[in-house]
Amino acid sequence: MFDLLVVGGLGVDLRVRVPAIPPPAADSLIVPPIEARIGNTGAGVALSAHALGLRVALVDVLGTDPAGQVVRAALARTSVHTVLVDNPGGTRQSVNLVDPAGRRMSLYDPSPWTGAAAPFADDELAKLVRDAAHVHVSIMDWARDRLPVLRAALPDGVPLSTDLHDWDGQNPYHRPFAEAADLVLVSGVHLGDRAPAVAAGLAPRTVVVTRGADGADLHLGGGAPVRVPATVPAAPVVDTNGAGDAFAAGLVAGRLRGAALPDAAAYAAAVAAAACTHDGMEYPPGLLPRG
Repeated sequence: MFDLLVVGGLGVDLRVRVPAIPPPAADSLIVPPIEARIGNTGAGVALSAHALGLRVALVDVLGTDPAGQVVRAALARTSVHTVLVDNPGGTRQSVNLVDPAGRRMSLYDPSPWTGAAAPFADDELAKLVRDAAHVHVSIMDWARDRLPVLRAALPDGVPLSTDLHDWDGQNPYHRPFAEAADLVLVSGVHLGDRAPAVAAGLAPRTVVVTRGADGADLHLGGGAPVRVPATVPAAPVVDTNGAGDAFAAGLVAGRLRGAALPDAAAYAAAVAAAACTHDGMEYPPGLLPRG
């Protein structure tokens, strides 16, 4: 049994520290060393959950290119159980521009699945789902096609969550993920004041609208949202990349340990704040609070 199954979302982040976002217009800029390391949303959730002491499994497609080797090497340094299929399209990569305050701008290459058939058999995915206490689905192309299989395989009482990231509330690509989930996380960046209406449209699902340093709003299917304040980091912020993934992992961990949703969300805010004080997603022991 696994506490958490993460479906999709592996990749490599090329971290580039810049003086400002957007960077100044110039033919070239001298920057600190550029690093290639494990990243993207599925890795962020899995590695955060692993650092919180959860038993984690991760299933995805991954290139056999040098970027894929970076991911495999990082996962090998953990006890995360992986089920990986080689992707002819290569490994997903992001160029993450990070300013001195730790704010991030990501340039994302999704490297979609290019195989002739689905990468995983239905019964293989169903078995993984049946062995998990919680399933979190990243918004990857191949996972979108397998949502009915994942949903049908869920045992009674096992929740499915997803993170729609900076969804605008209208892009049809994201809606199947929202409709398959019990718990939907979404950034408030593009939703703005429309967040309550979008959340109401997804009822009876629980919707968590994250707002970075402004905390989060819990929409529980009726009434006013429950406000969750952000946690002030205990050390300087160096990298906000992965903070939303750490929040998701903290929310899952809190719920699995029996916390009510508002308490789990407050704990998730503390986890996200701690993640911002570390450069990268390979968190050292003791950095993320275990509650």
